[in-house]
Amino acid sequence: MTPLSVAVGLAPVLCFLAALLLLDSYKLVKVRTVLGVLVAGMAIAMAAYWINGWILAATRMDFTPYTRYGAPLVEEMLKGLAIVVLARMNRIGFLVDAAILGFGVGAGFALVENLHYLNLFPDARLGTWVVRGFGTAIMHGGATAIFAVMGLAAMERTRGSPAGWVPGFAVAVLLHSIFNHFFFSPFASTMGIAVVLPPMLYFAFERSERAVGQWLGRGFDADAEMLELINSGKLNDSPVGRYLHSLRDKFQGPVVADVLCYLRLYTELALRAKGILIMRENGFETEIDAETHAKFDEMSYLEASIGRTGLRALQPMLHMSHRDLWQLYMLKA
Repeated sequence: MTPLSVAVGLAPVLCFLAALLLLDSYKLVKVRTVLGVLVAGMAIAMAAYWINGWILAATRMDFTPYTRYGAPLVEEMLKGLAIVVLARMNRIGFLVDAAILGFGVGAGFALVENLHYLNLFPDARLGTWVVRGFGTAIMHGGATAIFAVMGLAAMERTRGSPAGWVPGFAVAVLLHSIFNHFFFSPFASTMGIAVVLPPMLYFAFERSERAVGQWLGRGFDADAEMLELINSGKLNDSPVGRYLHSLRDKFQGPVVADVLCYLRLYTELALRAKGILIMRENGFETEIDAETHAKFDEMSYLEASIGRTGLRALQPMLHMSHRDLWQLYMLKA
Protein backbone atom coordinates (compact mmCIF):
# COMPACT_ATOMS: atom_id res chain seq x y z
CA MET A 1 0.00 0.00 0.00
CA THR A 2 1.55 3.30 -1.12
CA PRO A 3 0.61 6.88 -0.15
CA LEU A 4 -0.38 7.45 -3.78
CA SER A 5 -2.81 4.51 -3.69
CA VAL A 6 -4.39 5.84 -0.48
CA ALA A 7 -4.69 9.34 -1.94
CA VAL A 8 -6.23 8.13 -5.22
CA GLY A 9 -8.63 5.83 -3.38
CA LEU A 10 -9.85 8.37 -0.82
CA ALA A 11 -9.22 11.94 -2.00
CA PRO A 12 -11.41 12.28 -5.14
CA VAL A 13 -14.74 11.87 -3.36
CA LEU A 14 -13.72 14.35 -0.64
CA CYS A 15 -12.54 16.86 -3.25
CA PHE A 16 -15.85 16.51 -5.10
CA LEU A 17 -17.76 17.10 -1.87
CA ALA A 18 -15.64 20.20 -1.13
CA ALA A 19 -16.40 21.50 -4.65
CA LEU A 20 -20.13 21.12 -4.02
CA LEU A 21 -19.79 23.15 -0.82
CA LEU A 22 -17.94 25.90 -2.69
CA LEU A 23 -20.70 26.04 -5.34
CA ASP A 24 -23.29 26.77 -2.63
CA SER A 25 -23.39 30.57 -2.84
CA TYR A 26 -26.07 30.87 -0.13
CA LYS A 27 -24.06 28.64 2.26
CA LEU A 28 -27.17 26.61 2.99
CA VAL A 29 -25.23 23.72 4.53
CA LYS A 30 -22.84 24.13 7.43
CA VAL A 31 -19.50 22.31 7.47
CA ARG A 32 -20.35 20.62 10.77
CA THR A 33 -23.53 19.24 9.19
CA VAL A 34 -21.50 17.82 6.31
CA LEU A 35 -19.10 16.22 8.78
CA GLY A 36 -22.11 14.75 10.56
CA VAL A 37 -23.48 13.11 7.42
CA LEU A 38 -19.99 11.85 6.54
CA VAL A 39 -19.88 10.04 9.87
CA ALA A 40 -23.42 8.76 9.30
CA GLY A 41 -22.35 7.42 5.91
CA MET A 42 -19.42 5.63 7.52
CA ALA A 43 -21.71 4.00 10.07
CA ILE A 44 -24.10 2.99 7.29
CA ALA A 45 -21.21 1.37 5.38
CA MET A 46 -20.35 -0.78 8.40
CA ALA A 47 -24.00 -1.75 8.83
CA ALA A 48 -24.26 -2.59 5.11
CA TYR A 49 -21.15 -4.78 5.32
CA TRP A 50 -22.74 -6.83 8.10
CA ILE A 51 -26.18 -7.01 6.39
CA ASN A 52 -24.70 -8.00 3.01
CA GLY A 53 -22.62 -10.71 4.67
CA TRP A 54 -25.65 -12.04 6.51
CA ILE A 55 -27.77 -12.12 3.33
CA LEU A 56 -25.01 -13.88 1.35
CA ALA A 57 -24.65 -16.49 4.08
CA ALA A 58 -28.41 -16.98 4.45
CA THR A 59 -29.19 -17.20 0.73
CA ARG A 60 -25.89 -18.77 -0.44
CA MET A 61 -26.12 -16.53 -3.50
CA ASP A 62 -23.00 -16.22 -5.65
CA PHE A 63 -20.99 -13.11 -4.86
CA THR A 64 -21.00 -11.58 -8.37
CA PRO A 65 -24.79 -11.66 -8.96
CA TYR A 66 -25.30 -10.30 -5.45
CA THR A 67 -23.00 -7.32 -6.06
CA ARG A 68 -24.98 -6.53 -9.22
CA TYR A 69 -28.52 -6.87 -7.85
CA GLY A 70 -28.63 -7.41 -4.09
CA ALA A 71 -25.97 -5.04 -2.76
CA PRO A 72 -27.23 -1.98 -4.71
CA LEU A 73 -30.71 -2.47 -3.26
CA VAL A 74 -29.49 -2.86 0.34
CA GLU A 75 -26.88 -0.10 0.23
CA GLU A 76 -29.02 2.52 -1.50
CA MET A 77 -31.87 1.78 0.91
CA LEU A 78 -29.63 2.33 3.93
CA LYS A 79 -28.08 5.50 2.54
CA GLY A 80 -31.48 6.77 1.45
CA LEU A 81 -32.94 6.29 4.93
CA ALA A 82 -30.45 8.84 6.27
CA ILE A 83 -31.70 11.40 3.74
CA VAL A 84 -35.36 10.66 4.50
CA VAL A 85 -34.70 11.20 8.23
CA LEU A 86 -32.99 14.54 7.52
CA ALA A 87 -35.88 15.63 5.32
CA ARG A 88 -38.48 14.62 7.91
CA MET A 89 -36.56 16.64 10.52
CA ASN A 90 -36.69 19.69 8.19
CA ARG A 91 -32.90 19.73 7.79
CA ILE A 92 -33.13 19.94 3.97
CA GLY A 93 -34.71 22.96 2.34
CA PHE A 94 -33.49 23.19 -1.25
CA LEU A 95 -32.03 21.01 -3.97
CA VAL A 96 -28.55 22.42 -3.24
CA ASP A 97 -28.46 21.10 0.31
CA ALA A 98 -30.16 17.87 -0.81
CA ALA A 99 -27.32 17.29 -3.29
CA ILE A 100 -24.59 18.18 -0.76
CA LEU A 101 -26.00 16.12 2.08
CA GLY A 102 -26.81 13.20 -0.20
CA PHE A 103 -23.31 13.22 -1.64
CA GLY A 104 -21.91 13.55 1.91
CA VAL A 105 -23.69 10.37 3.06
CA GLY A 106 -22.42 8.52 -0.02
CA ALA A 107 -18.92 9.90 0.45
CA GLY A 108 -18.76 8.62 4.03
CA PHE A 109 -19.97 5.23 2.82
CA ALA A 110 -17.33 5.18 0.07
CA LEU A 111 -14.50 6.14 2.44
CA VAL A 112 -15.15 3.15 4.70
CA GLU A 113 -15.59 0.81 1.74
CA ASN A 114 -12.33 1.93 0.11
CA LEU A 115 -10.44 1.78 3.41
CA HIS A 116 -11.67 -1.80 3.75
CA TYR A 117 -10.42 -2.62 0.24
CA LEU A 118 -7.09 -0.93 0.92
CA ASN A 119 -6.70 -3.23 3.91
CA LEU A 120 -7.77 -6.34 1.98
CA PHE A 121 -5.69 -5.64 -1.14
CA PRO A 122 -2.69 -3.54 -0.10
CA ASP A 123 -0.71 -4.65 -3.18
CA ALA A 124 -3.37 -3.82 -5.76
CA ARG A 125 -2.20 -1.77 -8.73
CA LEU A 126 -2.78 1.95 -9.02
CA GLY A 127 -5.41 1.39 -11.73
CA THR A 128 -7.59 -0.41 -9.18
CA TRP A 129 -7.57 2.63 -6.92
CA VAL A 130 -8.28 4.96 -9.84
CA VAL A 131 -11.45 2.95 -10.50
CA ARG A 132 -12.41 2.82 -6.83
CA GLY A 133 -11.54 6.46 -6.09
CA PHE A 134 -12.89 8.16 -9.21
CA GLY A 135 -15.53 5.57 -10.09
CA THR A 136 -16.99 3.59 -7.20
CA ALA A 137 -16.65 6.35 -4.60
CA ILE A 138 -18.13 9.07 -6.84
CA MET A 139 -20.88 6.64 -7.83
CA HIS A 140 -21.84 6.10 -4.17
CA GLY A 141 -21.96 9.83 -3.51
CA GLY A 142 -23.71 10.63 -6.78
CA ALA A 143 -26.37 7.94 -6.43
CA THR A 144 -27.39 9.17 -2.99
CA ALA A 145 -27.28 12.79 -4.16
CA ILE A 146 -29.62 11.93 -7.05
CA PHE A 147 -31.96 10.15 -4.62
CA ALA A 148 -31.97 13.20 -2.34
CA VAL A 149 -32.55 15.71 -5.15
CA MET A 150 -35.33 13.70 -6.81
CA GLY A 151 -36.94 12.96 -3.44
CA LEU A 152 -36.97 16.60 -2.36
CA ALA A 153 -38.35 17.71 -5.72
CA ALA A 154 -41.10 15.11 -5.37
CA MET A 155 -41.87 16.31 -1.83
CA GLU A 156 -42.53 19.78 -3.22
CA ARG A 157 -44.97 18.36 -5.77
CA THR A 158 -46.71 15.76 -3.58
CA ARG A 159 -46.68 17.66 -0.26
CA GLY A 160 -44.51 15.13 1.54
CA SER A 161 -46.05 11.87 0.28
CA PRO A 162 -43.71 8.90 1.01
CA ALA A 163 -44.32 7.65 -2.54
CA GLY A 164 -42.31 10.63 -3.80
CA TRP A 165 -39.10 8.95 -2.70
CA VAL A 166 -39.63 5.85 -4.85
CA PRO A 167 -38.49 7.19 -8.28
CA GLY A 168 -35.23 8.56 -6.87
CA PHE A 169 -34.57 5.30 -5.07
CA ALA A 170 -35.16 3.35 -8.28
CA VAL A 171 -32.73 5.58 -10.20
CA ALA A 172 -30.07 5.29 -7.47
CA VAL A 173 -30.34 1.47 -7.41
CA LEU A 174 -30.28 1.31 -11.21
CA LEU A 175 -27.18 3.53 -11.44
CA HIS A 176 -25.42 1.47 -8.76
CA SER A 177 -26.35 -1.81 -10.44
CA ILE A 178 -25.26 -0.66 -13.91
CA PHE A 179 -21.91 0.47 -12.53
CA ASN A 180 -21.36 -2.87 -10.77
CA HIS A 181 -22.05 -4.78 -14.00
CA PHE A 182 -18.98 -3.25 -15.71
CA PHE A 183 -20.60 -3.83 -19.12
CA PHE A 184 -17.56 -2.44 -20.94
CA SER A 185 -14.59 -2.17 -18.59
CA PRO A 186 -13.95 -0.73 -15.11
CA PHE A 187 -12.22 2.28 -16.67
CA ALA A 188 -15.09 2.89 -19.10
CA SER A 189 -17.59 2.73 -16.22
CA THR A 190 -15.45 5.16 -14.24
CA MET A 191 -15.33 7.57 -17.17
CA GLY A 192 -19.09 7.27 -17.55
CA ILE A 193 -19.63 8.26 -13.91
CA ALA A 194 -17.19 11.16 -14.28
CA VAL A 195 -18.99 12.42 -17.42
CA VAL A 196 -22.63 11.94 -16.33
CA LEU A 197 -22.78 12.93 -12.67
CA PRO A 198 -21.17 16.42 -12.61
CA PRO A 199 -23.59 17.92 -15.22
CA MET A 200 -26.58 16.39 -13.39
CA LEU A 201 -25.53 17.89 -10.06
CA TYR A 202 -24.66 21.21 -11.70
CA PHE A 203 -28.15 21.35 -13.19
CA ALA A 204 -29.61 20.73 -9.72
CA PHE A 205 -27.51 23.57 -8.34
CA GLU A 206 -28.57 25.97 -11.08
CA ARG A 207 -32.24 25.13 -10.61
CA SER A 208 -31.96 25.47 -6.84
CA GLU A 209 -30.17 28.83 -7.02
CA ARG A 210 -33.12 30.21 -9.00
CA ALA A 211 -35.59 28.64 -6.58
CA VAL A 212 -33.83 30.16 -3.56
CA GLY A 213 -33.88 33.61 -5.15
CA GLN A 214 -37.57 33.36 -6.02
CA TRP A 215 -38.48 32.03 -2.57
CA LEU A 216 -36.51 34.78 -0.85
CA GLY A 217 -38.22 37.48 -2.92
CA ARG A 218 -41.77 36.23 -2.41
CA GLY A 219 -41.28 35.16 1.19
CA PHE A 220 -39.49 38.34 2.30
CA ASP A 221 -42.29 40.53 0.95
CA ALA A 222 -45.03 38.36 2.47
CA ASP A 223 -43.36 38.22 5.89
CA ALA A 224 -42.70 41.97 5.88
CA GLU A 225 -46.34 42.67 5.06
CA MET A 226 -47.53 40.33 7.81
CA LEU A 227 -45.25 41.92 10.42
CA GLU A 228 -46.29 45.42 9.38
CA LEU A 229 -49.94 44.40 9.65
CA ILE A 230 -49.44 43.02 13.17
CA ASN A 231 -47.49 46.05 14.39
CA SER A 232 -49.84 48.61 12.80
CA GLY A 233 -52.82 47.63 14.91
CA LYS A 234 -54.94 47.04 11.78
CA LEU A 235 -54.88 43.26 12.00
CA ASN A 236 -58.58 43.02 12.85
CA ASP A 237 -59.56 44.39 9.42
CA SER A 238 -57.48 41.82 7.54
CA PRO A 239 -58.29 38.20 6.58
CA VAL A 240 -55.78 37.06 9.22
CA GLY A 241 -57.54 39.15 11.86
CA ARG A 242 -60.92 37.74 10.90
CA TYR A 243 -59.51 34.21 11.07
CA LEU A 244 -58.11 34.92 14.56
CA HIS A 245 -61.51 36.28 15.56
CA SER A 246 -63.11 33.00 14.49
CA LEU A 247 -60.76 31.13 16.84
CA ARG A 248 -62.26 32.87 19.88
CA ASP A 249 -65.19 30.48 19.78
CA LYS A 250 -62.85 27.48 19.87
CA PHE A 251 -60.12 28.57 22.29
CA GLN A 252 -59.93 30.50 25.52
CA GLY A 253 -58.93 34.18 25.37
CA PRO A 254 -55.35 33.72 26.70
CA VAL A 255 -54.69 31.03 24.09
CA VAL A 256 -55.81 33.34 21.27
CA ALA A 257 -53.46 36.00 22.64
CA ASP A 258 -50.61 33.46 22.65
CA VAL A 259 -51.48 32.56 19.05
CA LEU A 260 -51.04 36.20 18.03
CA CYS A 261 -47.70 36.41 19.88
CA TYR A 262 -46.58 33.19 18.19
CA LEU A 263 -47.55 34.57 14.78
CA ARG A 264 -45.48 37.71 15.40
CA LEU A 265 -42.42 35.77 16.62
CA TYR A 266 -42.58 33.28 13.76
CA THR A 267 -42.76 36.10 11.21
CA GLU A 268 -39.87 38.00 12.81
CA LEU A 269 -37.66 34.89 12.79
CA ALA A 270 -38.63 34.05 9.20
CA LEU A 271 -37.59 37.56 8.13
CA ARG A 272 -34.35 37.21 10.07
CA ALA A 273 -33.55 33.90 8.36
CA LYS A 274 -34.18 35.29 4.88
CA GLY A 275 -32.04 38.34 5.66
CA ILE A 276 -29.16 36.08 6.69
CA LEU A 277 -29.41 34.12 3.43
CA ILE A 278 -29.34 37.34 1.40
CA MET A 279 -26.25 38.52 3.31
CA ARG A 280 -24.51 35.17 2.80
CA GLU A 281 -25.19 35.30 -0.93
CA ASN A 282 -23.42 38.67 -0.98
CA GLY A 283 -20.42 37.40 0.96
CA PHE A 284 -21.31 38.50 4.51
CA GLU A 285 -21.31 35.97 7.36
CA THR A 286 -23.72 36.75 10.20
CA GLU A 287 -23.77 35.24 13.66
CA ILE A 288 -27.02 34.36 15.38
CA ASP A 289 -27.33 36.75 18.33
CA ALA A 290 -28.64 36.10 21.85
CA GLU A 291 -31.87 37.97 21.13
CA THR A 292 -32.73 35.50 18.34
CA HIS A 293 -32.08 32.52 20.61
CA ALA A 294 -34.28 34.15 23.28
CA LYS A 295 -37.10 34.39 20.73
CA PHE A 296 -36.84 30.65 20.13
CA ASP A 297 -37.13 30.05 23.86
CA GLU A 298 -40.26 32.21 23.87
CA MET A 299 -41.64 30.29 20.88
CA SER A 300 -41.12 27.01 22.73
CA TYR A 301 -43.05 28.36 25.70
CA LEU A 302 -45.87 29.56 23.43
CA GLU A 303 -46.03 26.23 21.62
CA ALA A 304 -46.56 24.47 24.94
CA SER A 305 -49.23 27.01 25.90
CA ILE A 306 -51.07 26.84 22.56
CA GLY A 307 -50.92 23.05 22.24
CA ARG A 308 -51.04 20.87 19.13
CA THR A 309 -54.58 21.82 18.23
CA GLY A 310 -53.77 25.51 18.36
CA LEU A 311 -50.65 25.03 16.25
CA ARG A 312 -52.70 23.21 13.63
CA ALA A 313 -55.13 26.11 13.63
CA LEU A 314 -52.20 28.45 12.98
CA GLN A 315 -51.05 26.67 9.83
CA PRO A 316 -53.36 28.56 7.43
CA MET A 317 -51.70 31.83 8.55
CA LEU A 318 -48.09 30.63 8.46
CA HIS A 319 -45.77 29.40 5.74
CA MET A 320 -45.38 25.79 6.82
CA SER A 321 -43.68 24.18 3.84
CA HIS A 322 -40.50 22.15 4.40
CA ARG A 323 -38.50 25.17 3.21
CA ASP A 324 -40.07 27.52 5.72
CA LEU A 325 -39.61 25.07 8.56
CA TRP A 326 -36.01 24.55 7.41
CA GLN A 327 -35.24 28.26 7.69
CA LEU A 328 -36.23 28.23 11.36
CA TYR A 329 -33.99 25.24 12.00
CA MET A 330 -31.14 27.09 10.28
CA LEU A 331 -31.50 29.95 12.78
CA LYS A 332 -31.95 27.69 15.77
CA ALA A 333 -28.97 25.43 15.04
